[in-house]
Amino acid sequence: MILSKRADVERFIAHPPPEIRACLLFGKDRGGVKERADQIASKTVADPTDPFDVSLLTEVDLDRDATRLIDDLSALSLMRGRRLIRLKLGGDKSGPEKQAAEALKAHVDGATNPDAFFLIEAGALDRTSVLRKAAESAKLCVCIPVYEDEIGDVTRFVREALAADRVGLTADAMEQFVARLPRERGVMRQEIERLILYLGPGTGVQASAADLAGHLGVEPEASLFDAASDAFGARGKDAFSGFRRVWAEGEQGAAAVRALSQHLMRLRRALTLMTTGMSAQEAAKGVGVFWKQEREFLRQMRSWRLSDLDELQPELLDADRLCKTTGSPDQLIAERLALTIASRATRRGL
Repeated sequence: MILSKRADVERFIAHPPPEIRACLLFGKDRGGVKERADQIASKTVADPTDPFDVSLLTEVDLDRDATRLIDDLSALSLMRGRRLIRLKLGGDKSGPEKQAAEALKAHVDGATNPDAFFLIEAGALDRTSVLRKAAESAKLCVCIPVYEDEIGDVTRFVREALAADRVGLTADAMEQFVARLPRERGVMRQEIERLILYLGPGTGVQASAADLAGHLGVEPEASLFDAASDAFGARGKDAFSGFRRVWAEGEQGAAAVRALSQHLMRLRRALTLMTTGMSAQEAAKGVGVFWKQEREFLRQMRSWRLSDLDELQPELLDADRLCKTTGSPDQLIAERLALTIASRATRRGL
């Protein structure tokens, strides 16, 4: 059984149904996978660190002892309660993944202790993965893909974390801070905790963008995203100037191409949301556009079409590849790409 909608995932994590015997969490964001696994573990057993009722395994353990996983899934609790068998797969080896898939099938089919909960954490698994196929097809197993957080999700996550310590950010400050955050959940949480310490836990402060200057320091990323927006808004000269400023701050061409790609993907997601019946403003908010940039983003949404973005996507991928090639003039590649996008935006009527 696959759970991909956020509401369904949150409902399962909050109250895992007792009849479910296994759960597979997978994705590139290993911090996000671990965080959700920790939450599920805390709902499964009273103490996730109890060595008697909890078994923590890695692929190294499976390599050393091929029967270890089945043995742990078959073992009964000394207190006659539920057991937790938690397996962490961190590499690209097919052997441990195949063992996990076979053990998963045996467990949900009733060949092991039915009171044992099998919790599996894995990296990115494609559709051909034997483990993913086994989890998706098993009736008593939940399969949860962990995707990179959208900007709107990150904003909500930051706001809730700050509110828990009675501090907050204004809209401008929130936009600035979120733009700087990495998308790996574990690192993201560390950065939020660092911000809370900077603001002062429990002080009730509502920090502005100016208040964050000492914490964030130089912010070339903001200039990159502004330049990307300028390019898609047919302001080639402004985009060119923006990139020149970040070159002076030590940024590289690959980062500029990445900013252009992220802006394209945000436009794509917003336009896709509109095909489901959302209004332009609802779609813009759904992809995390802040009020300060909403008017410009809506202007771009009125002119760009999904087919235009599809035609442009390969050029961004080529530019990204070239920027990462040794000896390539990466900054020049990014500037030319920005001017190309601005020229197409002009032809779109922007």
